[in-house]
Amino acid sequence: MSEPVRRPLFVRLFQGVWNLVVWAYRLVVILLLITSLSLLWVSTRGGPPVVVEDNVALVVAPSGALVEQIDLEPAQRLAEQFGGELPSQTLLRDLIDALDAARIDPRVSMAVVKLDGLHSAGLAQLEELNAAIDRFKASGKPVHAYAPSYEQSHYFVAAHANDISIDPLGMVAVEGLSSQQMYFKDALDKLGVVVNVFRVGEYKSAVEPFIRNDMSAEAKTANLDWLGDLWSRYGSLTSVARQLPTDSIDQYVNGMADGMQRLQGDAAAYAKEAKLVTHIETLSEFRQRMAETVGMDEDLGSFRQIWSEDYLRAVHSSRKAPPAASKIALVVVQGEIVDGPGEPGYAGGDTIADLLDEARRDDQVAAVVLRVDSPGGSVYASEQIRRAVQALKADGKPVVASMSSVAASGGYWVSMAADKIIAHESTITGSIGIFGLVPTIDKPLEKLGIHTDGVGTTPLAGAMRIDRPLTPEVKAIIQSSIEKGYRDFINGVAEGRSLQPEAVDRIARGRVWSGLKAKDLGLVDSFGGLDAAVTTAAELAQLDSGSYELDERHPGMSTPFQALLHFFGQAAVRSQALGSLSGLVRQLSQAPELRSSLGWINDPRGAYARCFCAVNLGRP
Repeated sequence: MSEPVRRPLFVRLFQGVWNLVVWAYRLVVILLLITSLSLLWVSTRGGPPVVVEDNVALVVAPSGALVEQIDLEPAQRLAEQFGGELPSQTLLRDLIDALDAARIDPRVSMAVVKLDGLHSAGLAQLEELNAAIDRFKASGKPVHAYAPSYEQSHYFVAAHANDISIDPLGMVAVEGLSSQQMYFKDALDKLGVVVNVFRVGEYKSAVEPFIRNDMSAEAKTANLDWLGDLWSRYGSLTSVARQLPTDSIDQYVNGMADGMQRLQGDAAAYAKEAKLVTHIETLSEFRQRMAETVGMDEDLGSFRQIWSEDYLRAVHSSRKAPPAASKIALVVVQGEIVDGPGEPGYAGGDTIADLLDEARRDDQVAAVVLRVDSPGGSVYASEQIRRAVQALKADGKPVVASMSSVAASGGYWVSMAADKIIAHESTITGSIGIFGLVPTIDKPLEKLGIHTDGVGTTPLAGAMRIDRPLTPEVKAIIQSSIEKGYRDFINGVAEGRSLQPEAVDRIARGRVWSGLKAKDLGLVDSFGGLDAAVTTAAELAQLDSGSYELDERHPGMSTPFQALLHFFGQAAVRSQALGSLSGLVRQLSQAPELRSSLGWINDPRGAYARCFCAVNLGRP
């Protein structure tokens, strides 16, 4: 019998150190689990009760992205909940509910809107927030806005306050709306990558970055059209809120260069001269001025206040209303639509369809509101959601689609079968079209001396490999499939909107529309926000006011405890994988920060209804 081979000393030492690291990692996971469960025990019981004192200011200070539904990785949710981080997402409905409750609460004397923590929001979402601010003001209570500087989206909200304060070094950075993107044709040509494009419609510009170096004339025409509608609405609503002439915002933008030179670069003075702000003051001065109304909290070092999330928690804990007999289910489609269950940041077709099916089978659910804030994505996933909407209607449960800031392409696909579609004038919608992308890399491989060859039993066997050029037969098959998908889209819109397919084709072909134009074209029924959609759903279901409640359906991991189990379940898997170097490499390759930003590209047939129609509201 041969003697066992002994590994070199340095290998054994390295393996010993590595095993120690793995065991230390597992110990840290266990300690974190114990600590988090302790925190969870406290948080699930609400912690100490929130007391709303008399004569306080409600502080509305959104942070991160304004969203329709909190949608975060479990680890990030836990870090924000227990780690003291500012939330990276703020639920729009929470802000609206807090303002609506506070306007009739005698303990709340005024509201303060602080906007510098808000990083992204859609124009339609901000319109709903503005409507809540206006309702608060209509109760006779003032609203004050403060920010060191105002980005374009910030100012759209601040304009609805009674007075607007800005730091002496601040600026109102209103500049106009734009839609710009990078184009890669030259880079792809240099690399030898061939991007095979299949599409229907001269306005389906989502593929242009791969086949052009600039925006086509058709895309520029279409984009300027809907951008012009949104910018006109921004200017008119802001001017009305500030009681200024309707062209005040355009005058402010166009005169900025001359005004800044005349005022020696004092941007705050220029904004005040244009009557866009009312006070130039430091944060300390603003706090002192607010304290003149509600008094000073010496422990806090600021005016007496309660933040909207704390206030809402206090309001909810005091409500003891019995459950309503009927429910209106709220299902949110947020982010790019992807095939399968999806993950945080994406709308999984299977997950959304399951939520709709659960609502269909729930005897207490009388109607459904489908809240859509999505540019689309996978055609197959979008179709699964549409079929679930049809099943609800077939069972006699009405469905109302409520469009938020974007409900375009696949976002319109999931909406088109609804009984009613309600949008904002500033909603970005339409983009009724479909495309396919198939890149091939045979030329770059040939430059490296790598060649592909072999045999197949039919001309199509292996023809879809990306290391081979597409044959004419394959191209014809894909194009036929895309054209069929476009006909399905057109016919679905025609059926859902009671239009002729030929009429839909004339307004489709991938063209993007504002909600304002979409209503004139028959693509939406009326204007309004989520409240209007819920009211419409109740009317269609013949429910009396006060006889129903809104029941939001979450796509799993809706509680901190579920998120915690998911997080530590993943940690256990990582712990086992770290036991080998190959496992370490595999885990690193799966890190979120290394994932492709094209995670929505997973349609099983490579067909997409996706709109690249993001609007730049002034922040990168």
